Amino acid sequence: QVQLVESGGGLVQPGGSLRLTCVASGHSINDFAMAWFRQTSGKEREIVANIDWNGGAAAVKYYRDSVKGRFTISRDNAKKTVYLQMNTLKPEDTAVYYCAARDGYSSRSQSDYHYWGQGTQVSVSS
Repeated sequence: QVQLVESGGGLVQPGGSLRLTCVASGHSINDFAMAWFRQTSGKEREIVANIDWNGGAAAVKYYRDSVKGRFTISRDNAKKTVYLQMNTLKPEDTAVYYCAARDGYSSRSQSDYHYWGQGTQVSVSS
């Protein structure tokens, strides 16, 4: 079993930055693909970014189009931690952000992820 705990959310003005952190416990994440999803009220949960098991420079990453160039996903397997650096935040980035883990290859589908955190609220507003 893997437990995931997110932190780093909050209220920020448009153009600001936040760094979300997801810490895993209970099991190594070395063989796990990791992802960040987000959800707003009344909408389906959507993929933000994912990263394969490799935490090095060769890591394969995916970003949804609306966050490309602004968000960066990274991981530190030794610390069992995944990060989402969010820059140039926009009001449309407001959502609850969830960390997810999957034992296997990366996926963009939430149904493929086995483990989830409780979520952290990100609000972008002036």
